[in-house]
Order: sequence, then structure tokens, then C-alpha cells
Amino acid sequence: MTHIERGRQALQVEAEAVARLVSRLDANFERAVEIILAGRGHVVTLGMGKSGFVARKTSATLASLGTPSFFLHPAEAAHGDIGRVTAEDALLVFSHSGETDEIVRLLPSFRHLGLPLIAVLGHGDSTLGRAAAAVLLTWVDSEACPLNLAPTASTTAAMALGDALAVAVGAARGFAPEDFAARHPGGKLGRALLQVRDVMHGGDDVPIVAPTTPMPEIIHEISRKGFGVTTVVDAERRLVGVISDGDLRRLMERQPEAFLQLTARQALDGRHSRHPRPRVTRAGDRAVAALRAMEDYRITSLIVVDADDRVEGIVHLHDLWSVLSPAPPDAPIRPV
Repeated sequence: MTHIERGRQALQVEAEAVARLVSRLDANFERAVEIILAGRGHVVTLGMGKSGFVARKTSATLASLGTPSFFLHPAEAAHGDIGRVTAEDALLVFSHSGETDEIVRLLPSFRHLGLPLIAVLGHGDSTLGRAAAAVLLTWVDSEACPLNLAPTASTTAAMALGDALAVAVGAARGFAPEDFAARHPGGKLGRALLQVRDVMHGGDDVPIVAPTTPMPEIIHEISRKGFGVTTVVDAERRLVGVISDGDLRRLMERQPEAFLQLTARQALDGRHSRHPRPRVTRAGDRAVAALRAMEDYRITSLIVVDADDRVEGIVHLHDLWSVLSPAPPDAPIRPV
């Protein structure tokens, strides 16, 4: 048998092990989901050896999908780490034999705390199987290992059951893309799900002037806030327009003597902007969409408005680059 054939055989055995589980999920799986949903603490995962790696991975997946979880090493638990477990937690143990000594010896302590136990096992008729409130069986008869010794198909099936459990619990809790982003701020997926509200400037940081504001105060507001623009709003904070430092330079060139006597309204009326309507975004829009709009329109800021066109904030190109891009693009960006 060639190396490729041996590899394909191993993959086939593991694929069949996972496929076999699809039709065999039963009331125990439903019970396991309900136990986790009813818990007010953490899901504590345990496993020794290869099952320990599966338990660690399942704990990480649960946490990623909105269920607080941590891995507890059974051997360390017997030497004091069991103190990390509270009466509000639920237990999720992984053991192919169901007789893992390091976990079995912890059962009296778990019973004392009154903790519900979910077990992912290869053998339901075992000490852990009899102690569990819900048993998820892997149904693996043989491993992918040609010696039928190394945990391969059994750990793959166990990990798939852990994933299925985490996904079902997350879905039952209404876990949304925004929740995923909040838990993965440093990852590519998390960054892709960031909203404008996560990176925008609000409150006193937003440059704002009234239509009657005189030019010296307009210049001061643009300079003080540091975005290269200021919004012009009415008495209800609705957006009337945007004045950029580029608009000011062009106005000063055309009207050098009257420039400082202009009001914001007159500056809006007297400019020759290629974009008379300001480019805007909403707080709930994706940050990547705002970045794409700025790069498409070759501008450096977007005004954030609500459904009634009231100004809520401002988002700058550099803010988006800092959270979405590893480095700014080489092409220069023209100010608004």
C-alpha cells in the first residue's frame, strides 16, 4: 500500500466515524444541550491524554460560541485545582474507555458539589457512563491507526460531538455574528464583523458647527478636532453639510477678501465640491464597508448619522486602517 493509499484509508475511516454519528444523536444529546443551557456558571471540560486535547479544543469552541468554559486537568484537579469548580458549573468529560482513573476518582467530589455530568464516551456501560446525566457515544469500533491502537477515529468522533454540542448551544442562545466579533477582536473574522460604532468617534470629539457659525470658529473647530473636516448641523443636530479643509483652501483662493466674513451656510453655498451631499454611514454598518467607501470615494472621513440624519459620530480612515488592515495602502488618499 502506498503512502497516499494509507492516508486515504485513514481519512475514510475517520470520515465514516463522523458520518455514523449523524443518525445516532438521540435524547441524550438533547439532554446535554439543556444541561448546559440551564447552567449559570462554566462548562468544565476534562480528559486525559488524547481525550484531554479534545476536551481543551471543545472548551475553546464553547467559549468562542458564547458559552463560558475552561479545561480542568484531571490530575491537577486531584491536587487542589478542583477548587476552581463551583456548584453553578456543569461537567463535560471525554474518555474512550469510560474508566479513566484520574476522572473516576474525582466523581465523589463532583457529587458533593451536585454538578451535572455530561460524558462523551466510547463505552456507555462504564463507570463514567453510569455516573453521567447524559451520555454521548462515539460508536467507533476501530481506529484509523493500522494497529488499531492509537486514538484516531475515536478522538475525531469525540471532537465532532463536542463541536456539535457547542454549535447547538450557541444557536439556542441566539449567538450572532456581532457576538462572535466581540470575542475575536484580534482575528480576521472578528475584524470583518466589526461595526462602525466600534471604531467611530462620538460626543465632544465630533467636529460640529451651526449654519451661522463664522469662519474663524469653523477653522478653529476643524483644527481642534483634527479630522480635517467639520459637520454643519441644524438645531436638531441634523446634518446640513460638511466643510473640509480643502473646501476652505478653495474658498480662500476665490474670495480672499471676504473669506473670513463667511458663515458656515455661506461656505456650503459658495464652494464647488464634487460631492455636494456628504458621504455618510450608520453606526450599525460594517466597518469594512465604511473603509471600502472611503477608498472608493478617496476621502478620509465618514459622518455617522442615525435614521433621522442626526449626527452621531465620525469615523476616520486611519481608525479603520488600524483595526482592519495590517498596513495602509501605498496609494495616497485625497482629503475630503
